[in-house]
Amino acid sequence: MSAAETRSEEITPPQDLVDTRLVLWYFVAACVFLLISMLGGILMALQLVHWNPLAGLELFSPGRWRMIHTNAVAYGFLANAFLGALHWAVPRLTMHRVASQALSYFIFLAWQAIVLLTAAGVVLGPSFQDQAWVAEASRNLGISMSLGAQGLEWGETPFWIDPVALLGLLLVAVNFMVPIAKAKGPLYVTLWYFMAAFVWTFLTYAMGNLLPEYTVAGTSAGAIGGLFIHDLVGLFVTPLGWGLMYYFVPIMLQRPIWSHGLSLVGFWGLAFFYPLQGIHHFLYTPIPMFLQHGAIISTIAVELVVTTVVINFFGTLWGQGRAFVDNLPIRWFYTGMIYYFLTCLQCSMQVTLTFQKLIHFTDWVVGHAHLVMFGVFSMWLFGVMTYLIPRLLNRPWYSHKLCEWHFWLSAAGVLVMASDLILAGVFQGYFWAALQPWDVSVVASQPFWITRVFAGLAMFGGFLCFLYNFWMTWSARSHV
Repeated sequence: MSAAETRSEEITPPQDLVDTRLVLWYFVAACVFLLISMLGGILMALQLVHWNPLAGLELFSPGRWRMIHTNAVAYGFLANAFLGALHWAVPRLTMHRVASQALSYFIFLAWQAIVLLTAAGVVLGPSFQDQAWVAEASRNLGISMSLGAQGLEWGETPFWIDPVALLGLLLVAVNFMVPIAKAKGPLYVTLWYFMAAFVWTFLTYAMGNLLPEYTVAGTSAGAIGGLFIHDLVGLFVTPLGWGLMYYFVPIMLQRPIWSHGLSLVGFWGLAFFYPLQGIHHFLYTPIPMFLQHGAIISTIAVELVVTTVVINFFGTLWGQGRAFVDNLPIRWFYTGMIYYFLTCLQCSMQVTLTFQKLIHFTDWVVGHAHLVMFGVFSMWLFGVMTYLIPRLLNRPWYSHKLCEWHFWLSAAGVLVMASDLILAGVFQGYFWAALQPWDVSVVASQPFWITRVFAGLAMFGGFLCFLYNFWMTWSARSHV
């Protein structure tokens, strides 16, 4: 870069650093995949109460769409929404554009192809595997070649997509690390979280999608699989989510974060304790007990770390409590923080050996997963989109009432769903502990599963309000 170009880059106004069109594209892609994911979740819920409208259609079997449900959330909704937010936040924090605008668009298109091909591998997997040439290629390569979904939760992406996905994650890191490297002065804590996420996500994806399938087996593969499942949340979603909160909350409240020291405690606590937790998914297994005990202790420690982060943010809000009522993005953010505290508190209980005897394999775990993925990170991203979309489109929301309906249906729906499934898990655990026949627990679960259907429909209804509001705002019609 020439000296003139360097000076031009240094004085570039913040509004010219961000490609607003690309940010919008990422948000639109995120919404499309969340719509697909929620439809898959509703299909699963209807199947459990015998209301499945697509019974008998193999390609729409709930088993396949359960994997679509989870993958579309992780790699379709969360990844796209985070990438969109990163394209807004990183240039403004560093005062430098991303390394390459052309690379940004290439990553966008490539990532959508990766998610869609993963869905094809999940839905059409058995059809792929019926081909004789697949078995022949497997023998020639000396590996178990699978064009369909792989047998690992959140790692179902077919093996031929994994190298492409890793390349995409590497390009994402390069594209954002260049402006971060150019930044002058101390780096804000948000950028700490982002830089860590770029490294952790690449390593976590490689570990989970390559080692259990091709390198290790047995309990070792189970331990790595548990580590992958948990680190995908803790080392990909969590640092990006908290990083965005450290960026947006002070901006909206017009005050600095309450304690820089606590922000460092939260960052280093996450870095140290979170990678040690994965084996708590496999308690009471042949995995050595000292590893299980270590996972339990580190999980409880993370609740203490999360408490320091939550205290830091509520200290920032102190004296401006009215913002929780008047500022809708702030309400999204802080409701998600409350749910995060409750999620980690619940997790620190459920990973104890005593509690695991009761709730292992029950719907308690399903309620826990929905509370953290939708109640925390999805709500944070909805808050980010609620704040940014009017700025990206340069016009106010079409309807503030629809924004309110979106919030309340989402917040109440996920709280009812999580509470319902957690309670269902306790009942199921006691039925099994009493050595009741399996079908007794299934019958007893029906009222809980019916409640889950309507809670999910409330969340879906809130999202439809958001989509309609988004469309009408983009269409530039008169707002109310």
